Amino acid sequence: MNQPYTFTITGRPITKKNSMRRTKNSLMQSKQYAAYEESALWQLKVRHKENTIDCPVIMTALYYMPNRKSWPDLIGLLQATCDILEKAAILANDRLVVGFGDSRIAGIDKQNPHVDIGIEIVPTDGIAYTLDPYVLKNMRRA
Repeated sequence: MNQPYTFTITGRPITKKNSMRRTKNSLMQSKQYAAYEESALWQLKVRHKENTIDCPVIMTALYYMPNRKSWPDLIGLLQATCDILEKAAILANDRLVVGFGDSRIAGIDKQNPHVDIGIEIVPTDGIAYTLDPYVLKNMRRA
């Protein structure tokens, strides 16, 4: 597998689901998550000028937190990262992420909290191309 796409999103990585705020009639994303998402989208759109990826991928994300305060869960960080990659039109659909490689909270970087993201295209002979109905449907259209 090759790794043709790499990105870095600077700023404290924040989970999407665990940072909700309650309003009178609904739940909304926290101001912190909304600010992180907006910054991440801007950073990714400046960096990514290629077509949207519409095939199965393995994503590896290495998170560097500023401190141990409000330590997030890895699954929440991965979900937020996938949602941001889809919203930035890097991935056509976040369900195309079929694996998370060696993703982890890799350490603490007080001066520069960030996430390093690598996206590898899965070979077309991989099982991901035969199992997922979404992928099969897209292959038939192509």
